[in-house]
Amino acid sequence: MRRNLNILVLFSLATLFFLASCEKEIEVDLPAATPRMVVEGSIEQGQPPIVFLTMSQAYFDPIDLNAYQELIVRDADVYVTSNGNQVQLDLICSSDVPEELLPAVSELTGFTEEELALIDICLYTTFDESIWGVPGNTYDLRIERGEDLLTSRTKINTPIALDSAWFRIPGNPDPDDSLGFAFAILTDPDTLGNAYRWFARRVNTYPAWSENAGEVKDANYIAPLGSATDDAFFNGLSFEFGYFRGTAPGSNKEDDFNAEAGYFKVGDTIAIRGTVIDRGAFDYIISFEDQVATQGSPFASPANIRTNIEGGLGAWIGYGASYDTIICAAP
Repeated sequence: MRRNLNILVLFSLATLFFLASCEKEIEVDLPAATPRMVVEGSIEQGQPPIVFLTMSQAYFDPIDLNAYQELIVRDADVYVTSNGNQVQLDLICSSDVPEELLPAVSELTGFTEEELALIDICLYTTFDESIWGVPGNTYDLRIERGEDLLTSRTKINTPIALDSAWFRIPGNPDPDDSLGFAFAILTDPDTLGNAYRWFARRVNTYPAWSENAGEVKDANYIAPLGSATDDAFFNGLSFEFGYFRGTAPGSNKEDDFNAEAGYFKVGDTIAIRGTVIDRGAFDYIISFEDQVATQGSPFASPANIRTNIEGGLGAWIGYGASYDTIICAAP
């Protein structure tokens, strides 16, 4: 018996040594990535078109402040056309904006005031109101830069207002519970193919004892993961839905990482931006959010983000927006 045990141990050791000797370091030469222009463009009713252009970079390229500055495209010719009216957009950089106007620029662009002050962010827009957003209109985007030509088309669909919106603490809350979610009811028109996207922001300030005392909780509207949906399962119906609180990109606020992360709170005032989007925008947002949600997962299926930009990457999105407000009160 003991002899058989010794033979088994020796055999196991020999197998381990054999397997170890089979290890080989493998080096994979990744092909060089060809930089492509990336478009982040949008237009909403009553608002000017805004187009932010950058160049793509290889997966392992360094990401720092200097590298990000180099990626911003500042030398393109950008045009928006609607109903035969073509307007060339102007390049505006945050370094040229007076400090007192940064809050207004932040509201319009979605960049925080800190980002606008730290990085010389440049984007293309116009003060010519003849090309500002109008529901029902289609907007063609054309971008020229050297030999590169990028085009896209989007439509601002008619806004659809929420029937109602409210704050709810899940389960059977006791008086000490204060964290919950935003809920709303929407009635979808009886035309298959409508698509929607949800944004929200907390417009109240942090209390005096907080490390962010006096600061507005959310500088801009935030679209949480899963922000887009279409009416494939509720065409022509009134339906109730709910959303958790999204986190602003790059946030370092405590309540974005502690037990309050993802929740709204009693005392919050939530400004809601409910939008109607076209199919090309919906396909892009769904594929983009799928990539964000599964990044780092070894079990995720590889897939490319669907773009509505011909000749480049990114998206050009028309928003038909309606607004509402929720006061988060205790049950």
